[in-house]
Amino acid sequence: MEYQKIIKTFYAVDLSSNMFRGKIPESIKTLTGLQLLNLSNNELSGVIPPSMGNLIRLESLDLSSNKLSRRIPQELVQLNFLEFLNVSNNNLIGPIPQGRQFNTFSNDSYMGNQALCGYPLSMKCVDAKVSEPSKVSFEEDTESDFPDGVDWVVILIGFVSGLMVALVWGDHVTRRYYKWFLQRFRK
Repeated sequence: MEYQKIIKTFYAVDLSSNMFRGKIPESIKTLTGLQLLNLSNNELSGVIPPSMGNLIRLESLDLSSNKLSRRIPQELVQLNFLEFLNVSNNNLIGPIPQGRQFNTFSNDSYMGNQALCGYPLSMKCVDAKVSEPSKVSFEEDTESDFPDGVDWVVILIGFVSGLMVALVWGDHVTRRYYKWFLQRFRK
């Protein structure tokens, strides 16, 4: 079914074990807030759409036990928050994408795809560059919003001065209202 407008506030979509057939629709890319997508145990065929790399908040992706074919799109490496991936028991071929989160997934994520190769599987790809995980430093991987250098000094000064104000003010308030509290609730 095609909808003219798609609700973009979905966080989790579990359509597993529904005997769905056909391709994964390209319109899935519009669900940019999606954190969990489970399409396992269906009869989906065709390719994994490269546009799924647009689901940048995705933390869990389960496409296992379908009839998906061809390669795992390199665009999925863009999914920085992906903690769980399962594409096992499909007909996928070629090298497993390398980099970022893909270097953390185990063999179980890819089992049952006879023509997949590369890390972490024992079957090496013909091209040696593809078979090993890439060594990407944190500086090259993403720009970090984590403060460094002078930023830490500013944060520390702000924290200490805020703590001092809170302690002095708390002491003042405690002394001022202590007598009032005792008179009010001693009865």
